[in-house]
Amino acid sequence: MKQFWNERYAEHEFAYGKEPNQFLKAHLHLLPKGKVLFVAEGEGRNAVFAAKNGFQVYAFDYSDSGRKKAKDLASENNVVIDYEVSDVLQLSYEKNSFDAIVFIFVHFPSDIRKKAHEKLLALLKINGKILFEAFSKEQINYTSGGPKDSAMLFSEDEVKNEFTCVNFDFLKTEIIDLNEGLHHQGEGSVIRFIGTKK
Repeated sequence: MKQFWNERYAEHEFAYGKEPNQFLKAHLHLLPKGKVLFVAEGEGRNAVFAAKNGFQVYAFDYSDSGRKKAKDLASENNVVIDYEVSDVLQLSYEKNSFDAIVFIFVHFPSDIRKKAHEKLLALLKINGKILFEAFSKEQINYTSGGPKDSAMLFSEDEVKNEFTCVNFDFLKTEIIDLNEGLHHQGEGSVIRFIGTKK
């Protein structure tokens, strides 16, 4: 998978565009101003948007080419983001060190997903906020992007089971129109939530 993402992000065009995800754009104001971690951030469009809005931004991905494009995008926008290249299970951040964590279309392999989510939640302070959007199980019926392995997609029950220490402000499945670069185009099914770590 690392090779897949390195090749995708090595292309000249931004795979998912330079504009922020619409769900993030609409709800960023709900996150506390402070340290925010962007999970599997790829080419940096969402991290850069948050940095432009006054957040102290940290991000990681295991793609070197994704990091390079993210840092270039940050420079282009005159902001700074702290971006690590790391596997999720090898992250070196301290526990309880982030005020918010953002998951935008983060689909870990099914064999590590629950453990990855536990690791990430441990990095979030008590009362810290989570903003999450990912493809639902129904996305398998759409051609607008996302994994073709249904085990990597989400149901609402799976979200509840994997984010057990979270109080959900809302959690819903929606059909949306995607217009994000080359690889997220057309109608799709997503699960979205905003939550607080208890």
